[in-house]
Amino acid sequence: MDLATIIGLTGAVLLVIFGIKLENIAAFIDLPSVYITLGGSVSATVCAFPASRLVGTIGVVKNAFFVRHETPVAIINQLVEFAEQARREGILTLEARAAEIKDDFLKKGIQLAVDGTESELIKDILSTEITFIEARHEEGAKVFEFLGALGPAFGMIGTLIGLVLMLGNMNDVSTIGPNMAVALITTFYGSLLANVFCLPMVEKLKGNSRRELLIKELMLEGIMSLQSGDNPRIVEQKLTAFLEPGMRYAVVKKRAVKEK
Repeated sequence: MDLATIIGLTGAVLLVIFGIKLENIAAFIDLPSVYITLGGSVSATVCAFPASRLVGTIGVVKNAFFVRHETPVAIINQLVEFAEQARREGILTLEARAAEIKDDFLKKGIQLAVDGTESELIKDILSTEITFIEARHEEGAKVFEFLGALGPAFGMIGTLIGLVLMLGNMNDVSTIGPNMAVALITTFYGSLLANVFCLPMVEKLKGNSRRELLIKELMLEGIMSLQSGDNPRIVEQKLTAFLEPGMRYAVVKKRAVKEK
């Protein structure tokens, strides 16, 4: 579970509530404004995207809250271990190890290498898969980008509705307050939808996507090195080039401990 997502969203909501003050919270609850802003934004999003994409957003939201923390360091250590075994016993011995791999992308790459597939073909197959993984991630984020853009827009529509109703009934003083509430609270709801939920969700998904694609590129480089029969130390040097200095140190340190 990604605690940062939960803490961030919960903190944003609570801070808004504390800013309003609990005794004033009832003044910010208005069902017509909910219908216009949230209902309108969600309905327009449903209209804009195919049903399959919208159903897929359930999985996208799950990825924001429940992220598999597959670290590049762990992947590098695994690939270096594979390189050591391949150099010592031959690459065909990795066929049994491939069954233990949980990541489908890495498993496919190892199996292709073990089967003797040409390096260019392996690279083409896995690069195509990376391209489509990136495209799927972008499609998931676009739903929330679209919803985030619609929130303030429907808030403005609600504001216009409230102002029209208020100005059309200036003779009836009792309607001024409710209509003004709709006019102002719809904008408030639209801003909350965009800035508290949608935009942070988009950035979270994009960040998760960047990390996953980095790991996939790292796996691809490692698989190509295995297929080429590179020395394990060369494999390590190639793969640690993907990492920031602090993470490179973790790989080197683990190898030093292992060699003692």
